[in-house]
Amino acid sequence: MNKPVHKPVVASALEQAERRWQEAFDASPGAARRAANRSGIELKPLYTPRDWSGAHYLETLGYPGEYPNTRGIYPSMHRGRSWSQRQLIGLGVPEDYNARLRELLAHGASAISLIPCNSVFRGYDADEVPPELLGTCGTVVNTVDDMMRALADVPIDRVSCALNDPSPFTLLALLLVVAKRRGVAWTKITGTSNQSDCISHFVANHMFFRLALQGARRVLVDHIAFCNARVPGWNPLSVVGQHMQQAGATPAEAMAFTLASAIQYAEDCQARGMAPDSFLPRFTFFFDISVSFFEEIAKFRAGRRIWAKLARERFGAKDPKAWRFKFHGQTSGVDLTRQQPLNNIARVAVQAMAGIFGGLQSLHTDSYDEVLSVPTAEAARIAVATQNVLREEAQLTDVIDPLGGSYYLETLTDQMEEKIESIIARIDAAGGMYRAVEQGLVQRMIGDSALAFQKRVESGEQTVVGVNAYQVEEDAGAYPVLEYPARERIDAQLARLADYKAQRANAPAQKALDGLARAAQGSDNIMAQVVAAAEAGATHGEICAVLRRELGFGQPLAIV
Repeated sequence: MNKPVHKPVVASALEQAERRWQEAFDASPGAARRAANRSGIELKPLYTPRDWSGAHYLETLGYPGEYPNTRGIYPSMHRGRSWSQRQLIGLGVPEDYNARLRELLAHGASAISLIPCNSVFRGYDADEVPPELLGTCGTVVNTVDDMMRALADVPIDRVSCALNDPSPFTLLALLLVVAKRRGVAWTKITGTSNQSDCISHFVANHMFFRLALQGARRVLVDHIAFCNARVPGWNPLSVVGQHMQQAGATPAEAMAFTLASAIQYAEDCQARGMAPDSFLPRFTFFFDISVSFFEEIAKFRAGRRIWAKLARERFGAKDPKAWRFKFHGQTSGVDLTRQQPLNNIARVAVQAMAGIFGGLQSLHTDSYDEVLSVPTAEAARIAVATQNVLREEAQLTDVIDPLGGSYYLETLTDQMEEKIESIIARIDAAGGMYRAVEQGLVQRMIGDSALAFQKRVESGEQTVVGVNAYQVEEDAGAYPVLEYPARERIDAQLARLADYKAQRANAPAQKALDGLARAAQGSDNIMAQVVAAAEAGATHGEICAVLRRELGFGQPLAIV
């Protein structure tokens, strides 16, 4: 009997080359160093076709504008249309905001954003808080007249406007009344209710949490239904990952919590009787962009792919527009440092590039001095110029998804997708996002991640230039800061509010507020009544007060 002949196994040229490199690497300095990103994914020193071969290109990547949208939601992406330069602005009184806004538009900003005063965020009028607090972190906007002044000479029918406008969305109501006064059809108004995500406020941004969670949930769905019917160019929902990441969530956790929130909101809209193809195209997202460059790019590419699958497979959306993952990115203020603040310009540039390579639709670049005060005019101009340099000089818009196909980036995208989906599964097992945050599950996960990162900084494992390494002696007063608004301007604003309340027709305003209360008690659309109250002359604080009384005061869950 003939014995079988065993031919020697000959390693391929690739295997031989990899073996030679591995031996040389093992003998090199730094071979033993462990590396992991902020989401806890272990990073290899080198990635090759063994890690990602492209064998399933169409299923996992495809082409821009085609399912699963990994490479972008539009066929031409930034080569055809650049991202919107949407700088967040808010300071002083409405005239101050208007002056800064028109200056930034002249320097290249292509969309606008309104940051209201913290008193507005908390749901109060200017005459309900100490005057020393007014206008220090945003613009005082309480009435239709205030909104008219803030947007003077701004073509609201041609410029998209993002409003940092938590429930019950009084700023949008004021904007719609301004449009009506100007004769601008609501169908021409475009923009986003940028702080509509009440779950993120409940979890990580308590200042914005005006109404009890269940009440805010009701108002949000009413808001979505109203805008879809009456203001079709408006995005009524911006699901916010920024708050949770800035509170300490890892990039993977922030993406997972954001998508889990979007799932919850979509289910709520379906329960109201809305069809997925009618509301999902107007879902938008808002993310923090940390300085962890490749991790952030992979986060966005993975999130885009997951959302396309969720919209199509979980919710049954047929319209490709419903699968699009439209998101605004803001460079992370958490990564900026008070020490050596000019270094923040470099940090912001890196963060912005990560967002651009990640395929964002609009971008806010932080000013280097935001850790010191509301941005000065010079710092704000540098922030806008950073985007101009990246777009016009660095040629970042010439090629779509230029890092696509990188062995490292595609492997990391797959790993981020797996980690994100595992966290979403954990939220689903808890009963959905509302149940998970009511139980404190999400808050505990964020707290654990925040503590772990802080320990890495304190131990020196995570370098922060100027903070725990490369320190220098500095003059604390070397950098200019924006002065608080002049007291006489605040006093004038308060006097103007008093005159407004004294001169308006109180009976129609009170009647509209009573109608708002009845809507909250019953089943009428609350957002429609908020707009009616604003048109009748009711103020922001009065509208919020009625709904706090009817729906409950916002009391976020404290985890200790």
